[in-house]
Amino acid sequence: MQKHKWIAVALAFGTLAACGDTLGEQALVGAGAGGAAAVVLEQDALVGAAIGAAGNIAYCQKYPERC
Repeated sequence: MQKHKWIAVALAFGTLAACGDTLGEQALVGAGAGGAAAVVLEQDALVGAAIGAAGNIAYCQKYPERC
């Protein structure tokens, strides 16, 4: 079961590579990935979504050519 959790986490973080074209899309994609990772790791999904959204927005704003 532990192996499945790490695979799901890797897939969730891989979702962040999608970025999004607008600020709203970036927040939504990040929130989805962060929330999913938090659920898999049995943590608070709301906190995971907030961290994921902030992280994806920050990444996409800093490296727009990679999104």
